[in-house]
Amino acid sequence: MDNLILQSATRAFLALSVATALVLTAGCGGGDDAIDDARDSENSFPPAKNANDDFTSGTTGDSSDSSGLERNQVRVTMEVPESVAPDGEATRRNLRIVEPDTISVYRTDQSLRELASVDTRSRREETGRTVITFEDGLPQGPDVIIEATYGNIRMRALAADADRDVKVNPFSEYLVVNALGNYTGDEFSRIMDCVNDADSTLCLNKYVWSTLADQVHDFEIDIPGNLGAQGALTLLEERGDFARYVSSMANLALLGEDSSGRIEASSADYHSVFWAVELGQTFRESTLAGSGQWGVRVAREETVTDENGTGYIYPGLTLTSFDAFNIRVTSLASDIPYDRKTLVHRNDNEFFERTDWERNTHSSSPGAATLEDEIRLLAGRALFQSITGRGSSEIIGWTRNPYYLDAYAGGGSSEPDRVIGGYFTAGKAIELRSESGELKRERTLEDHYLSVFELNLLREEGFERQALDGRDYNVVYLATRMGDENRPMVVESGLGEWQINGPTVTQAMTTTMIRRDDTGTVTVAPGARDATWEISERPSRVWDPNEGNRIVSNGRLNLDTNPDDDPDDTPDIAIGASTPDGALLGFNLDTNAIGEGLMVAAEQANASPPASGQYRLQGATLGMAQSSNRLAHFDNARLVIESSGSARLDGQRLDIVHQVDDETVSVPQALVPDDVSLDYSANVDGTATFTNSDGTLTMDGFFTADRDQFILQLRDTDGDEEILGLVIATRLPD
Repeated sequence: MDNLILQSATRAFLALSVATALVLTAGCGGGDDAIDDARDSENSFPPAKNANDDFTSGTTGDSSDSSGLERNQVRVTMEVPESVAPDGEATRRNLRIVEPDTISVYRTDQSLRELASVDTRSRREETGRTVITFEDGLPQGPDVIIEATYGNIRMRALAADADRDVKVNPFSEYLVVNALGNYTGDEFSRIMDCVNDADSTLCLNKYVWSTLADQVHDFEIDIPGNLGAQGALTLLEERGDFARYVSSMANLALLGEDSSGRIEASSADYHSVFWAVELGQTFRESTLAGSGQWGVRVAREETVTDENGTGYIYPGLTLTSFDAFNIRVTSLASDIPYDRKTLVHRNDNEFFERTDWERNTHSSSPGAATLEDEIRLLAGRALFQSITGRGSSEIIGWTRNPYYLDAYAGGGSSEPDRVIGGYFTAGKAIELRSESGELKRERTLEDHYLSVFELNLLREEGFERQALDGRDYNVVYLATRMGDENRPMVVESGLGEWQINGPTVTQAMTTTMIRRDDTGTVTVAPGARDATWEISERPSRVWDPNEGNRIVSNGRLNLDTNPDDDPDDTPDIAIGASTPDGALLGFNLDTNAIGEGLMVAAEQANASPPASGQYRLQGATLGMAQSSNRLAHFDNARLVIESSGSARLDGQRLDIVHQVDDETVSVPQALVPDDVSLDYSANVDGTATFTNSDGTLTMDGFFTADRDQFILQLRDTDGDEEILGLVIATRLPD
């Protein structure tokens, strides 16, 4: 195990982030498969690599084959649905690799017509793949198309692909039709102005295309064997997370250079407070196959020891900025160890809790991002695969779909003291078989869909707990408790305030619980969790090449009932972190009484409430009815404050529904409900409430002192379903 002595896992990615940005400045890619971009791409992989034949951790789901390619070459593989070529070479997502009848390359625009030829030459390899050489260099924009035919099937792909391993299949065809084909003529012209910008100040968003063309192939979405090419496109359109990702990235390409900025600090490290709630379907055991499954993931720190020493991995994010040749680049990478707990809900209302999942890692591929108007961090993010159970009788490969990052970056002029966001990602657990030292894909064990909260709070050495002393905070949390014999599934949210005096936290808290009992019945119970806790610094070990491990205080916190003398021990309530000034705190709750959850505390505002502004609303709600479970993730939603007394909610979201009796779990459905008018009231201490006209929808919580963020408990009582959730609204550019 290499280089285990780390300040944090994000340090391990920093060199790759630097390499990624340097690749960007050279104009050679910029996709989130940056591991591949950062190394010498020639002879990186054996010929004819098929993602169905292997599974490796530390890579994204789409294997890359750039062996033997020159810098101005791409390798083209055609993949069709099973019904089109049942005898074709099987690959993942239930597609078949075929040798195309024809391949052509041409220039186009938003009309998708063939407008002009492109100066290329090609050769067919023994494997059936085709290598295309672009005499004038690799395309960077969306105007060059590679088209392949097989029988009466015609599909297209963008030639601009970050890893130069171009796959022509339903995913690439969807991208061409629904991203490029949906632009107006004026929009396409703006995009090409960016691509063709040869000024000293480069238009960075030209690199959206190589990222997007590459990342659509990281999505683990199976194409049913009875669908043809058109049926596959329809299925992808109905898959809300995939369609929203493509449209969001296509919109990012329209962002003008004049609205982008950079993080002023050369590098900034953040503590990540990470909590994800999931709903999915398990196929692991025959007696439970098809049953729905709730899950929760909570960030953990990790200690790893080998012959080289001991490494300390703290959940974290690194942002790195570059200003070379007048090009503004912000690169980010993250590594978050987490523990997982799940609860299977069978159609006879039998419940099965699992707590023995091996610790896993949620890591993002290093890659470039755009900082819009100094407050929104935007990027298409790819997540690395991971493997658990190596050497055991059950080896599991974990895939993770890409997501569109739209996070708030604020709290400081020289560098943000927080990067806050929520996002949706899906994935699979796949049984792996060891063969000659390689891991081969077998059956799918799980489909799971996650709504993720991520609070990244700036690390700063010298932080002292005394920075919190004498301050009052508004507090909200959301947590789940799974596995109780009488009430196997409980969702709990609390809203209240803290007073911190010395190490003592005095909490006044009202709570709401939604509970499903062992017969399947759902009830709601109000309550309170007034408490007295203690807050203290939690040390970090930072590697110094001269001193070895240094113990420092850099913003991590313990929340405890009766703290031990050893601050490294696991506290009774939560592990969390603070911004350097103590204005914002985040915690990963982990208690038997409350459950596993996310708690956010912000210093009471002492400011006049915002009377206008638009905010991006991100977060999750959990719903339970007698015969269904629902996870909803707010995606591209907006909260618009229209006056000091009124607001409007544009509640776009992704829904996953588990029908208990039928044992079905839907794929993510994109919903665009009608706007909801809200009554709005707020106070100078930061507390705020939004309520619809009949009082069935309420968002209760608080805003921060800078008035850029709202943290809100959401309660919905309309209909037979009981819904409880947590949403974070962060300011959008004016």
